Amino acid sequence: MTTPRPLDREEFTSTAPEREVLEEFLEAYREVIAGKLRGLSDDDARRRLVPSPTTLIGLVKHAAAVERNWFQHCLAQQPREQIVGNSFGDDASWQIRPDETLAGVIAEYEAACDRSRQVAAGFSLDDSVPHPRLGRVSLRYIYVHMIRELARHCGHADILREQTDGTRGD
Repeated sequence: MTTPRPLDREEFTSTAPEREVLEEFLEAYREVIAGKLRGLSDDDARRRLVPSPTTLIGLVKHAAAVERNWFQHCLAQQPREQIVGNSFGDDASWQIRPDETLAGVIAEYEAACDRSRQVAAGFSLDDSVPHPRLGRVSLRYIYVHMIRELARHCGHADILREQTDGTRGD
């Protein structure tokens, strides 16, 4: 079976069980945000088009840090010092070093998403883990939070990509 395209996912999962719906929506947003970088030059991906330090490449770098924070640190309870890459999703997670490339940032993001899938596979939606601010969070909460986070940043990426080269849509 082929994986449905992002736009086909809603039809594909419209009557699926809850976990499958959540995972498919998350996967769709993961594909869209990384896809916003495809076809760009490194220079175009780094262009600042808004007053904040937000860039297309920075959005994807930040998304990798957020994946690590919620799945590796929070869900798997892995200490941050054992996680490769930023796992805070803080201001530093948006920063791109001069030696980082578009291909490298996309690969970093895809690796973080792969690790998130592996971690989540070991939990049910109702399984919960300690969280320093919220008390406890379930995998269900993490999925919904990640969908919300990525949907927001995909909207940012839509605007930045259209400003960069006129490309619109997923």
